[in-house]
Amino acid sequence: MAERIHITTAIFYCNGAPHVGSAYEALAADVFARHQRRKLGRENVSFLSGTDEHGDKIRRAALAQGLTPQAYTDKMSALFDEAFRGLGVSYDYWVRTTDGVHQEWVREMLRRTHARGDIYFRDYEGQYCVDCERFYTDKELLPANVCPVHHRPVELISEGNYFLRLEKYREQVLEHIRRNPDFIRPERYRNEALNMLAEPLADLCISRPKSRLDWGVELPFDSNYITYVWYDAFWAYVSHPASRDPEFRDKVWPNTEHFIGKDILKTHAVYWPAILLAADWPLFKHLNVHGWLNFGGARMSKSSGNVRDPVSYEQAFGADVLRYFVMREVVYGLDGDFSEERLVERYNAELANDLGNLASRVLAMAARYFQGEITATPGAGGEEIDRNLCEAFRAAPARAGAMVDELAFNRGLDAVWQALDAANKYIVATSPFTLAKDPDKLPRVAQILAHLLEGLRVIAATLEPFMPRQAQKILDLLGLDEAAAYVPFGAGLKRGDRVKPALALFPRIDKKDRAK
Repeated sequence: MAERIHITTAIFYCNGAPHVGSAYEALAADVFARHQRRKLGRENVSFLSGTDEHGDKIRRAALAQGLTPQAYTDKMSALFDEAFRGLGVSYDYWVRTTDGVHQEWVREMLRRTHARGDIYFRDYEGQYCVDCERFYTDKELLPANVCPVHHRPVELISEGNYFLRLEKYREQVLEHIRRNPDFIRPERYRNEALNMLAEPLADLCISRPKSRLDWGVELPFDSNYITYVWYDAFWAYVSHPASRDPEFRDKVWPNTEHFIGKDILKTHAVYWPAILLAADWPLFKHLNVHGWLNFGGARMSKSSGNVRDPVSYEQAFGADVLRYFVMREVVYGLDGDFSEERLVERYNAELANDLGNLASRVLAMAARYFQGEITATPGAGGEEIDRNLCEAFRAAPARAGAMVDELAFNRGLDAVWQALDAANKYIVATSPFTLAKDPDKLPRVAQILAHLLEGLRVIAATLEPFMPRQAQKILDLLGLDEAAAYVPFGAGLKRGDRVKPALALFPRIDKKDRAK
């Protein structure tokens, strides 16, 4: 039986519209998911995203717009869903924490954990950040009791609340991370998590009194309280239809790949494992942590107002261009800088010049010299220069796939572009447009074009996780169905197949026009 895996983005907090920073996470997870479907089969991969819709920030945002929290989250969740789907994010499940099924799942996990003795009540006084919706210890705060995330003063709150025995599970989580060096990746975030777990932990407050906040999931054992928004949101990773499969808990969930931003490392590396263990659930496989996407050197975030709308970039450049740019430009795990100027530079140099021109030239020559028919066998015979090119095409999918498995998305694209570069140099070296002037050399031209057309197929297939729509356009121009599109080099296009005339896949962008 093939390995079955479960992939998740973070559950996006919908107190503001999605931005390119949040889209980056969804796109990274989508590239990973599409690649895994090719390896394991669609039926063995589930991919989940969704919106986190409870808490005080949501209530305040709703009131500011004159809406009820439910009406507000209905609107905002739809915005996220539409934006991500417009970018080609291919999740199987869109989960909302206001869904009745999700809320009942949360209550069941609370009942289970409470019955195991790991939730208790006590009076508490602590420093509370409304924007983070969490209590901070004095050690965690900046001078003058300022939140380290939002750089605003916290509030001193005294109230009775329910707590999860976090410290009880600290050593177990710590040992799991030590035994599984790639549990948190890249490694820099594993080291941060180990530091977070190095000293005793304060138990986690998992409730809010309704007298202060009533927008949330009611505790099943005390109707005067709702559930802390983070405890609630975590279970969205599980409260979806796939989890009804009796094998999900023990065979699928342990192969879960979480994609999150570095700002929520602590909640996912410290709180979430303890929450799972307290509910008698196994831990997940990987916590894949990305850096921030900055604009002009400052982090994109709703709280700072420094955001860029992904929908506007989709409309201006096309979804696949945005997908390509952020995957090519940013090293996963490190901070990256988003720049429209840089996007246009990469588009013109790499998409228009390298990929677009290759496809256009090869398809145009096939139409001009052979009426679109392939009259030689791709990958067969040939000279040394042909064998070198064919080897580049044969190697590219495995090289790119290995990089995606390791979250090195930019290096995966490097592997594709190495094959593209080899193809463009091959055209210059063999000069088929010159050879075609001599009728006696047309068989050689046919062989050159057969190699290049088959190579173009391999490039399109390898690019599919990154650029699904443009990849499909190329495969359509080659006249290929699903069965022939994703086979190894030399097994796709055959003698006698016909390709379609060239199209302008990536028209050049004039920087002056973009500046107007």
